[in-house]
Amino acid sequence: MFLKGKIALVTGSTSGIGLACARALAAEGAAVMLNGFGDAGEIEAIQQELEDASGALARYNGADLTRPDQIEKLIGETIDELGGLDILINNAGMQHVAPIDEFPPEKWDLIIALNLSAAFHAIRLALPGMKAKGWGRIISTASAHSLVASPNKAPYVAAKHGIAGLTKAVALEVAQAGVTVNCISPGYVWTNLVESQVPDTMKARNLTREQVMNDVLLAAQPTKQFVTVDQVASLALFLCRDDASAITGANLSMDGGWTAQ
Repeated sequence: MFLKGKIALVTGSTSGIGLACARALAAEGAAVMLNGFGDAGEIEAIQQELEDASGALARYNGADLTRPDQIEKLIGETIDELGGLDILINNAGMQHVAPIDEFPPEKWDLIIALNLSAAFHAIRLALPGMKAKGWGRIISTASAHSLVASPNKAPYVAAKHGIAGLTKAVALEVAQAGVTVNCISPGYVWTNLVESQVPDTMKARNLTREQVMNDVLLAAQPTKQFVTVDQVASLALFLCRDDASAITGANLSMDGGWTAQ
């Protein structure tokens, strides 16, 4: 358990990639602060599962990450209840699919706030403690859309390109502080976020569900397979190892070859 004594905050961790990351970190002994939406009973069960796996504490904070004041309370509560913050995984995100001239402006604001600005606020609040300790890991879930674009996803593509740039800039600022800053760019991972895009894409492109799955979602991935949440979590876990201390400012693709084309 190489993370025994370490404390992690994973945003958007009640399902999907975030939950897989929380489980991977707990399995290596980390205390974990969960964040996200979901059924209270299910979240309590996840907390217990993580505590059983780690032998450390697992807590939950349902902060709305589109609100900077709630992000500040989330970081503060993590430090106060768990004793610090060593690993920050910015994972929370959302999507909406529509042509830009039909895109609701309030959806743009929401997507930028959650997918990009939330990471900025979490990083700025987490860094002082990491720098004081001389050790920290900041990992953000980006996307293949941090490197390439798809139609009808302008805010998401803009936000994910922003995550890639934010990662590089912060990595350079803390390069000598013992803190690494990286992002992981998965291709299509079968999560609730991806599943929720299917009806909108069917409508926007006038396609059947099967056509969206095969001709849109997996069309760009040469492997013709979805990336799994556990694969993403395994890469995030590796980035927390001392073996990965020379990896910083990196945008690591995990996309079945999508961006190799």
